[in-house]
Amino acid sequence: MTFRFSTLRTLLKKTFASTLARNALWMSFGQGTRLVIQAAYFALIARSLGVTNYGAFISVVALVGIVYPFAAAGRGDLLVRNVARDQSRFPAMWGSALSTIMLCGTLFIGLVIAMSYYALPHSIPVRLVLLVAFSDIIGLNIITVAGQAFQSFERLNWTASLNVLVSASRLTAALLLYFAHRAPSPLQWGYAYFGSTALVAMIGCWLVSAKLQPPILTFPHSWIDIRQGLYFSISLSAQTVYNDIDKTMLARLSTLTATGIYGAAYRIIDVSFAPVSALLYAAYPNFFRKGATGVSSSLSYARPLLIRSVSYALLATVAILLFSGIVPWVLGRQYLDTAEALRWLAPLPILKSMHYCLSTSLSGAGHQGIRCVIQVGVAVFNVLINLWLIPHYSWRGAAWSSIASDALLAAALGAGAFVLAHRERANQTLIEVSPV
Repeated sequence: MTFRFSTLRTLLKKTFASTLARNALWMSFGQGTRLVIQAAYFALIARSLGVTNYGAFISVVALVGIVYPFAAAGRGDLLVRNVARDQSRFPAMWGSALSTIMLCGTLFIGLVIAMSYYALPHSIPVRLVLLVAFSDIIGLNIITVAGQAFQSFERLNWTASLNVLVSASRLTAALLLYFAHRAPSPLQWGYAYFGSTALVAMIGCWLVSAKLQPPILTFPHSWIDIRQGLYFSISLSAQTVYNDIDKTMLARLSTLTATGIYGAAYRIIDVSFAPVSALLYAAYPNFFRKGATGVSSSLSYARPLLIRSVSYALLATVAILLFSGIVPWVLGRQYLDTAEALRWLAPLPILKSMHYCLSTSLSGAGHQGIRCVIQVGVAVFNVLINLWLIPHYSWRGAAWSSIASDALLAAALGAGAFVLAHRERANQTLIEVSPV
């Protein structure tokens, strides 16, 4: 027994001596806690709103999600990259991110309101779009950048705490709304959603300024930084398109009921992928450090992470296939078709594990532009194939297009990374054999 305890103690010491392992554990713990809370408020909101009203709300969130990345203009990712290499740059990067969100966010809220007239059914109130737009374009961006601020210093215990706080505040809002209105409207949930997000955004700003450093409010002035930030924004927006635009298109081209069925299934897929997100989030600063010497180095760093991610994703896929039938028992009989949608979407965690590792490797090595082009191409493909499939096959068509888009993305990013690594090795060989 003494040997076992000493072995366990040694193993724990080694584990917590590694910054990556410690941060991954923090993020896993935070994500695990967040998953439990998210599952509770998701089930509560999905049941109380009903499948049609839930479809209306999720279609608005998906539309706002397309514009959401541009409000921060990639400042959060640049903060992680620059501060991971030089911590003295933090106050200016933190202040630049906040200034950009407030200025650009206001402009993009107006844009998303205009887009809603053409992209959403007229039965969805404009006030709901406005509430979600303020919540996500400004509030959620501030929360995300606050988490990235702690990430840049590899203090992911605070990032994990913010993530848990977001979900906890929404569960509290959902419970208060449920006790006030047993069958709330999407607009009533919109007010609760806005209030909970605004509260956490203010707490996030205070925590970063108190635990790290206060911001120096500036605006980006380097064209190189602006261009790199734009690449990050376009990549994230493209990612939102091929992940979520099908929900907005379902609301417009099919029915809100179909949107609710598919949106609930996709939400469960997102929850199942959370442990992989936690691992890659913890490793994100290291990708920039390793990638400073080239894409081959960042790919070597990504390889063991990819093996772990895909191994977990295989287990998640099997679990989804085995237990999808319990969804109607949890969410209600009106979500009966969500079980079938889940079975169609079951391979997504595997595909996402592959392309998330590959895309992060490209970003870490400074090839964000190439990643951006590939992701935009896949986003365009996703929209076009949805225009064909959704009118004929409703949510099943959306599921098929998701599988096709994620598979295409994984293949394209893999090919791009292979070509870049091969070219890098060829250039290195030429340097080594060339005469001095």
